[in-house]
Amino acid sequence: MCCSLAAVLGVLVHVGVTRQTVSAARDKALEQLHDATRAYEAGEALPPESGLDPAALPQSLRQLALSGRRGTVVAERDGRPTMWAAAPADGRALATAVDYEQSARTITGLDNAIIGSSVLAIGGTLLVGGFAVRRVTRRLHQTATVARRISRGELDARVGDAGGAGRGASARSARLDEVATVARALDTMAGTLQAKLVSEQRFTADVAHELRTPLTGLQAASELLPEGRATDLVRERVRTMRRLTEDLLEISRLDSGSGVVETDLHRLGRVAERVVRAAGTDTEVVVVRDAHVETDRRRLERVLGNLVVNAHRHGRAPVVLTVAGPVVTVRDHGEGYPEYLLAHGPQRFRSGGAGGGGGGGGKGHGLGLTIAAGQAEAIGARLEFRNAGSGGGAEAVLTLPWPPAAGC
Repeated sequence: MCCSLAAVLGVLVHVGVTRQTVSAARDKALEQLHDATRAYEAGEALPPESGLDPAALPQSLRQLALSGRRGTVVAERDGRPTMWAAAPADGRALATAVDYEQSARTITGLDNAIIGSSVLAIGGTLLVGGFAVRRVTRRLHQTATVARRISRGELDARVGDAGGAGRGASARSARLDEVATVARALDTMAGTLQAKLVSEQRFTADVAHELRTPLTGLQAASELLPEGRATDLVRERVRTMRRLTEDLLEISRLDSGSGVVETDLHRLGRVAERVVRAAGTDTEVVVVRDAHVETDRRRLERVLGNLVVNAHRHGRAPVVLTVAGPVVTVRDHGEGYPEYLLAHGPQRFRSGGAGGGGGGGGKGHGLGLTIAAGQAEAIGARLEFRNAGSGGGAEAVLTLPWPPAAGC
């Protein structure tokens, strides 16, 4: 808009000054033509730069005078701009010439001044506008970056912390700036969300911790009951509650990031076979290409164990665990994962129900796959859930980081 305004003003000034300059030169030429006409009619000598049918007279103006009318025109004479004026005189053209070079230089100088000032004004406007826009876009980009970090789970990210010390003066001078308002709102939202999440994590950990003691006593008491169907049912429910409590404690540790990852070099095929033996399930282990991986074996076994148990509990046999380099795939032949799990990942305390094809977590509480996903993230692995194309079933694919020096 500033550039367009400068161009419009330049054009208006050019047109106005040019019209005024041409009008002054035309008036002077017509006045000189009037004097020449009076001298011609009086039979006196014509004034300088006046004459009858001069050779340099433009043909268009000559025809106008011969038709009985008077007029003016700017044309070149001997390479110099000249204002011509002509009028009829006894069937001939009486003409006079006025030097127009000074007026032409004035218009040219004005045009150069307009162009120069417009270029300077546009350049200054672009520089100032570019600086202002970069400041705004930089702050918007910074706010968007922090928002993406928060969406990835970094709830301690803040726009105010990312700006650096150089933002102090600008932040104080722009307290009512819209971008600053958005940034403060984002920081407030992140702080509130973080406080709420920490409170929920603390509550979950406290509840699970408080349940451990009475459940331990309850399990010990159940062992003293006389054998029978009711006793077996009580013992099974107590064991289920203890497993659920341990899972809640593990999830709270994963959420808080308090666990320590102890890495070492392990052969992936052996770890997979050990997990299947410990699970006590009829799972086929296929080692296409074995590999050494540097990882935390306990956490890796926890991930694979939960995936295998989940496949047997919510899918259908056969269940196959395949090792292909640093990639481990656990596949069942059930109905596949439900849509919510494929779209949003495992969710706590949500089970796909019977025939859910692995939709629920291990132990049917939606915690098994949640723990598997959390432990995979802790060891730097990528866990993907998808439905198999041919033959049906659900696939959980665990991709482990593979150091360059690793080999089979």
